[in-house]
Amino acid sequence: MDRPIEKKKGIALAFTSKALPYWFGGFMAVFIMWLIFRDDASTLRINGDTLSISEVTSGEFNDYIRISGQVHPMTTIQVSPREAGIVEEIVIEEGTQVKAGDVIIRLSNDDLDLEILNSEANLAEKENALRNTMIQMEQEKMQLSLNILELETEVKRKGRALESQKRLFDDGLIGKEEYLRSEEDYTLFCKKLEVTIARAEQDSMYRNVQIRQMEESLKNMKLNMERIRRRKDNLSVKAPIDGVLGLIEVGLGESVGSGRKVGQINAIGSYKIEAQIDEHYIDRVSAGLSATFERQNETYDAVIRKVYPEVRNGKFQADFKFSGEQPSNIRTGQTYYLNLQLGQPESAVLVPRGTFYQKTGGKWIYVVAPDGGKAVRREIRIGRQNPQFYEVLEGLEPGEKVITSGYDNFGDNEVLVF
Repeated sequence: MDRPIEKKKGIALAFTSKALPYWFGGFMAVFIMWLIFRDDASTLRINGDTLSISEVTSGEFNDYIRISGQVHPMTTIQVSPREAGIVEEIVIEEGTQVKAGDVIIRLSNDDLDLEILNSEANLAEKENALRNTMIQMEQEKMQLSLNILELETEVKRKGRALESQKRLFDDGLIGKEEYLRSEEDYTLFCKKLEVTIARAEQDSMYRNVQIRQMEESLKNMKLNMERIRRRKDNLSVKAPIDGVLGLIEVGLGESVGSGRKVGQINAIGSYKIEAQIDEHYIDRVSAGLSATFERQNETYDAVIRKVYPEVRNGKFQADFKFSGEQPSNIRTGQTYYLNLQLGQPESAVLVPRGTFYQKTGGKWIYVVAPDGGKAVRREIRIGRQNPQFYEVLEGLEPGEKVITSGYDNFGDNEVLVF
């Protein structure tokens, strides 16, 4: 007798061959749903206690940067010798207040000493030569004067003799030849007297010219001597102005050339601050911008007086002058930290500064989820920055929280779980 086949019910039916298509269909449905709704973002689990999490806020953005600068005198005068020499003595120490004309360094120069001795010897020789020449000329002048006196006397005698001979000739007591010889003698001595007087006048003119030339030469030698002695005085290097003696750049026994810088004088009372600023701000920094700094619980004001166009090692220089009082204990070489105002305060979305910027360059940031269990990478755009905040232009809203500590260990993961 045939037994009737019983139909399987319940769970047993689910494992029959007829149920396989249903199992396969269900599995494919689940797989398709997973493909649609899966999260492709790479995830990294980290320790949340090591993070710095900050809140995005809305507030006033102060457009300033913090820079450091060193104090320098507003006026600095270079100290240089006018004469080359060897450093014999450093009279005044660095940092000492000096007056104009104070001797700072004494030099020696053997060649200059020898030149002075030679000039003195040449001057003495020239003076002796002039003196001997004048004595000789005076003797010649006296001899000519004596000759003139003798000739004048002889002319008078010859004149009297001629008159006597003329009377005798007129009376017929002497012959004509004897009379003519007497007349010729008189005429000869008259000519001799005229020639001697002319020579005396000419010699006098010559002597005057020669004496003037020798006196002029002697005067020039004396002037040259004075110049050499002034060069000797120049071996004492003196302070050109009142001030404070800065760094001395030579040592004892060192050879120093004329015009070489051996030190400097810092003018008292007026100072400036020389600051090095990142080249990123070179288009925004100009003369006239104001800055402030604190010193011993006091706030001081400064203003840019000059901006240098050269960029060196990624920085450019700006000089500041005080626009009010200076610190009472200001000294050359001190370092001041200034807040340089680049623009007027404006309302903005703000993120506290952090080391995340070194990795992202301000182009993205990890935003903490509302439940605080994870942080998701988000594209943002940052504008200006100051020592406290970044100005957020796009991508964040006030009240959101972000990770502001460094991202070096996070790789390229999109999600951080903690």
